[in-house]
Amino acid sequence: MSAPSARGVLYVHSSPRALCPHVEWAAGRAIGRAVNFKWIDQPVLKGAQRADFYWEGPQGTGAAIASALRGWEHLRFEVTEDAGYGTDGARWMHTPDLGIFYAQTDTSGNVVIPEDRLRYAMDVAGVNALELHRELRLALGQAWDDELEPFRHVGESSPVVWMHRAG
Repeated sequence: MSAPSARGVLYVHSSPRALCPHVEWAAGRAIGRAVNFKWIDQPVLKGAQRADFYWEGPQGTGAAIASALRGWEHLRFEVTEDAGYGTDGARWMHTPDLGIFYAQTDTSGNVVIPEDRLRYAMDVAGVNALELHRELRLALGQAWDDELEPFRHVGESSPVVWMHRAG
C-alpha cells in the first residue's frame, strides 16, 4: 500500500545565486524527482534569489525537504505540508541565525500548539504574564516569522502565494 499523498509549498526566501542549483538538487532529491525553480531577484538582500515551488509527494515529503535544506548558511526558507484526510499539516521555517522551527498546522494553515507545550509554557511562566507571553511567542515561532517577514514582501509582479492569506 502506498503512502498517503501530500502537497505543499517550498518558499525559498533568499539564496545566494551560487547556491540555487544546489537547492534545486536537494529539494528534488527529497521529492524524488528533478525540479527546476523559477528564480527571481530578492530585493531585500542584494545578490540573493527567491523562488516558490509547489510540490506533491508522499506524506512526510515536507519534512524531507526541510531536512535536506536545513542548516545551509545564508539560506532562508519555509516549507508547508497541507493537512490531509486523517493527517495534520506542518510548517518548517529556517533562517541562518535561528536554525529550523517546526510546527503542526490545521487545515487552514494555522499553527497548532499541542497541549503539553501549553502546559509547559504555563509551568515555566507561573503567574508572570510577560514570561507566558514570551513562551507562547516561542511556541508559535514568532522569532522566525519576524526574521522572514521582510523577505516575504516582494514586488507586485511576484508569483508568491502569501502563507498568511492562504486558506
